[in-house]
Amino acid sequence: MNHSTSDQSLYIESDDGDDERKHLSDDEDDDGTLSDTSDAYNQNQHHLSKASPYSTAWPKSYRQSIDMFGSVPSPNLGFLANSSMSRRGSSFMSSTLTRRHTPESLPCVTKPLLEDEEAPKHKLSTHSLLPSKPSSSMVVSHDMGISNDSSFGQAVLNGVNVLCGVGILSTPYAVKEGGWLGLIILFAFGILCFYTGLLLRYCLDSHPDVQTYPDIGHAAFGSTGRILVSVILYMELYAMSVEYIILEGDNLSSMFPNASLSIGGFHLDAPRLFALLTTLAVLPTVWLRDLSVLSYISAGGVIASVLVVLCLFWVGLVDDVGIHSKGTPLNLATLPVSVGLYGYCYSGHGVFPNIYTSMAKPSQFSAVLLASFGICTLMYAGVAVMGYSMFGESTESQFTLNLPQDLVASKIALWTTVVNPFTKYPLSRNIQRLFIYLFAMSLEELIPSNYGKSRFYAIAIRSALAISTLLVGLAIPFFGLVMSLIGSFLTMLITLILPPACFLSILRKKVTPTQVTICILIMTVGAVCSVIGTYSALAKIIEKLNT
Repeated sequence: MNHSTSDQSLYIESDDGDDERKHLSDDEDDDGTLSDTSDAYNQNQHHLSKASPYSTAWPKSYRQSIDMFGSVPSPNLGFLANSSMSRRGSSFMSSTLTRRHTPESLPCVTKPLLEDEEAPKHKLSTHSLLPSKPSSSMVVSHDMGISNDSSFGQAVLNGVNVLCGVGILSTPYAVKEGGWLGLIILFAFGILCFYTGLLLRYCLDSHPDVQTYPDIGHAAFGSTGRILVSVILYMELYAMSVEYIILEGDNLSSMFPNASLSIGGFHLDAPRLFALLTTLAVLPTVWLRDLSVLSYISAGGVIASVLVVLCLFWVGLVDDVGIHSKGTPLNLATLPVSVGLYGYCYSGHGVFPNIYTSMAKPSQFSAVLLASFGICTLMYAGVAVMGYSMFGESTESQFTLNLPQDLVASKIALWTTVVNPFTKYPLSRNIQRLFIYLFAMSLEELIPSNYGKSRFYAIAIRSALAISTLLVGLAIPFFGLVMSLIGSFLTMLITLILPPACFLSILRKKVTPTQVTICILIMTVGAVCSVIGTYSALAKIIEKLNT
């Protein structure tokens, strides 16, 4: 299939609206009225007013929810932004939704953050021709609008922030479980997931109304596919929320091992106590509808991840820990566990469509993915090699638990790990709030309209979801095994199985035999790894629960 058209930028960015005004003035008659091109614009607006099946099917709030987490303003990082972004004081994380006078949106159209619209979403596809001048300058966007103004650097930072989550803490443990040769799996998954990310881009370009991962499922397999993709995404986010509860409990208890609480005959040891406190700390924030309240406590996920990595290398190379272990070349008995752990590292496909539609130059998306995957893979591999070389067979599921408590670098790494889930930018993985907002808003869609505006129902749903993640985390407090289960079962579906399947279904008539072969191979690899990894992780979880 020829994708040459996707390598060209098909719209001209305008910061001050001069191009739009020029288009309009060129089309005016001598008496100051618009020419017949306005009729074409009116016809186009009539077409846009028709509700798209992608914007009316459940979950309608998915795009709005994801975009909301990219729209939170933060302190200015002008060196990362273009001139117009700098003048507005926007950061690279607020690029997805910031309204600007672009060819894609009317300057007079602004909507509240949580207001639902039934108008369809429209974006300029890199596989479509440019519309006429009035259409290109006055197309009204769906929902909260897509402001294609994210630069290459901003998109890469968003991509790295999406990919580089808590999985980096467990890569040394993954090497311990699979051996040094297991690192081949990490690099193989990186290549395959990069390719499937490109497949999502072509699916998005297949129709202007396809904006999100559920939309892709809808375009490929109808409403059933949309519901299936949505449920899988929500399940992954739910499981990741549980991971963050376990993460907080493990790291805080390592710093305060003697903490405990006894109430009415119930005794909470340190991990359970801190898991409870974490949930109580997050709970009030999930009731908020205006996330700008949280904007200025955002530390930035990329910075936090890099800081933790630097602390590990500092402890290993500068402090007294050093490198002591040669490790095991291959460990076949527990290799399936490492498969899930490595797979978890690349679970960012649910947000890739939003990064793509936010870019000023969509033709650079391939380079953005390549840079993002390359940076994250190098970070994963570096941490894996350093951590396993330092701690060997005693490597814990999170390398922060192995760091000597008396070292300054260790304390920095631990506190960064603890604080990061509360302050990390929402688009890029504050999983606890992200899941609750996403799932809660989808459930709130199902509430009858006469009850839907009640704050009681919204608070009740969000509180129940937060508490349920706590209960699951307390019942299955095995960070590494839960991560392996998520990576094997859910991430494999989202990253290696569904993208090729949707690609083949949507573009079936344009796909070449080579692409068909590659897609089938990737789906086969994903299915085999999913079955083996899921079985192994479940078996080990059950074994631990029974001991």
